[in-house]
Formats: sequence, C-alpha cells, structure tokens
Amino acid sequence: MKKSSPEDQFHKSLVDNLYDGVYFVDTERRITYWNKGAERITGRMAEEMIGRFCQDNILDHVTHDGHHLCTGGCPLLATITDSEPREAEVHLRHADGYRVPVLIRTSPIFDEEHKVIGAVEIFSNSQSLFRMKRRVDELEQAVHRDTLTGVGNRKLLEIKIDTALREYHEHQIPFGLLFLDIDHFKTVNDTYGHQEGDRVLQSTVRNMTEHLRDTDVCGRWGGEEFIAILYNVNLKNLCQIAEKLRAMIASSIVNINGGQISVTVSIGATLVHDMDTLHTIIERADQLMYRSKQSGRNRVTTEAQSAST
Repeated sequence: MKKSSPEDQFHKSLVDNLYDGVYFVDTERRITYWNKGAERITGRMAEEMIGRFCQDNILDHVTHDGHHLCTGGCPLLATITDSEPREAEVHLRHADGYRVPVLIRTSPIFDEEHKVIGAVEIFSNSQSLFRMKRRVDELEQAVHRDTLTGVGNRKLLEIKIDTALREYHEHQIPFGLLFLDIDHFKTVNDTYGHQEGDRVLQSTVRNMTEHLRDTDVCGRWGGEEFIAILYNVNLKNLCQIAEKLRAMIASSIVNINGGQISVTVSIGATLVHDMDTLHTIIERADQLMYRSKQSGRNRVTTEAQSAST
C-alpha cells in the first residue's frame, strides 16, 4: 500500500475538518471517503458509511416536491455520467430520523488521463439559507406590493413592463397595456371619506384580478390609477378584455355607510410598438385614458379609435 505523503495528510486533514459535509464515491457510487462535517450533519460515522453505496438510500435525499433522488435522479450519478457539476436543494434523513435541509454540490473526480473515476459531493446545512431566502422573498413582496390593495405597486409594474419590452424586442412576444383611472374618485373621497374610498379601490382591484386572465398582471400605478399588462394579445383581444373590465366594474356595487354606490373607470388601451420604451408605452396608454375621460368617461379608448377621431 502506498504510504501517504505529508502533503496528502495535510489535504486529508484540511478536508476532514471542513464545516461542510464531504464524501467521495467511485464510479459505482460506492462511498470511499466521509469527512467529519458529514458525520456532524448526518449523525452517521465514517466507519458506518465507507463501503456503502448511494443507492442504498441511507441518506434518502428528497426534493421539495417529494422526489427521492438516491433511487432515481441522483446528482452524483449524473455527474459521473456526463462530467458536469450540479447543485440542488434537498432534505436528507438524519440518523435520528428527522429531515435536514441541505444544499448539495457535486463535481467529477478525474485520474491523470482525465478519465472520470468517481465524484465528490459537498453538502451544507442550509436551514439558515432557507430562512434567509424566505425572508428575502417576504421583503420583496413588501417592497413590490401595494399595501392597501395587495396587487403589485408602481415599482413592480415598471419591472414587469421592462421585462415584457425586452422579450418583445428579442423574441417578438407581443403584449398590451391598459391604463385605468376611477372616474370621479375625488368626489367619492370628499363625500364618504378616505376609508370608504379605500374600499372602492379594493373593489376595483378585485374586479381586475377576477376578470383578467391568469397570465396577465395588474398593479396600482398610484392614487386611483391602475395598469394591467396583457401578454400575447392582438388588438381584438385587448379591446375585449378592456371592455369586459370596464363593464364588470361599472356593474359592481360597493357597500358604503349602509348604502351602495357604483363607480366607473376610464381606460386607455395600447399594444406595444417596435420603438417603445417604458416611458413611451405608459405615456401613450395614459393619454388614451384621458381621451376616454374627455369623451364622457366609463369607456375604453384604443389607438385605432383615437386615430379615427
């Protein structure tokens, strides 16, 4: 047996004492090395694991959707097969039976002739990472959501429109924009108060979310103004959806102070143009909305209608 050099011993000591779990497998997925980090995270000692096979399903890596990777879809096996590194978030089964969330990373091991002779998996307890990601998601929701209505705010709408413009310019995926403004909303606030005005805003949003398609996005632009982004539409689709929204809002009732009121909206509807930017498409939809206001309110104005008047 070849005696380990001081350099080899140093490297082994270094890997052995990493905080992360590390283990090596050969091409048959037999475990040939198991460090102290792996012992700590899994509760399984090296003498128990070395010589065992991944497919014995001792760790039972499970994805978020319940797929068992050790018996089908093993990242280590895939890495051994195509020499490509992989990364995945999974839950392994601790020796005591409970699940531990881990981030795993696999890499191939080559011999001197660059032939794959196995693979290494490095895994770390990612409970704190998962918590941090959840917190980031929560903060993003808070930053990008209108607190009163629950839909996206102006910042989110700008991001969504920018993305839609990029997809249109790169892949010619069309979309349309609706700019809605509640008619006589100042009168509602002055007559019934801002709290009741808030209920009108919330009712308008409920109508929008109920009657837009699942693929569409709506948000509050500011005050009593709202924008809807409609993906993969032509002018006919755009007009049909806009008219449906207008009619649904006009025929709805809001209960206020023991009574009932109805509100209407004025809508500007436009399709994306080849030279559009975030500013130009919003400005055009806004101007079309004002044409609806000038024409009597409670109506939809499109570019075609605007051009013919």
